[in-house]
Amino acid sequence: MAHTFEELVEKQQVANEAHAKVLALRDTHGAPTHGSGWSETQTTTYETAWRAWRDLARDVQSAVTEFAREQGVPRSDVEADVKARAQPPGPEDDTTDTTDTPDADGDPEG
Repeated sequence: MAHTFEELVEKQQVANEAHAKVLALRDTHGAPTHGSGWSETQTTTYETAWRAWRDLARDVQSAVTEFAREQGVPRSDVEADVKARAQPPGPEDDTTDTTDTPDADGDPEG
């Protein structure tokens, strides 16, 4: 499926929002591995949010790869441009990257 650059940006923005939900849950309840006594509901909510983020991030990565291949440009350039465009306006000194792909343990890679 062919994607436009704007579609890639929209996909990245949705993945960023999903990641923000995961981080908010961690901020509210603590890290899931710290034995903080999460309730079953909290655990289910976190796992659902994490899976949504993982799936959205994977979809973005696949779409970026496909777009770069179709355009004949380096994938890393497309990814950097998409991530830069997908960031909400804010302080210029905020370089927090909230778009890392989660690994099997739920932690961002890289």
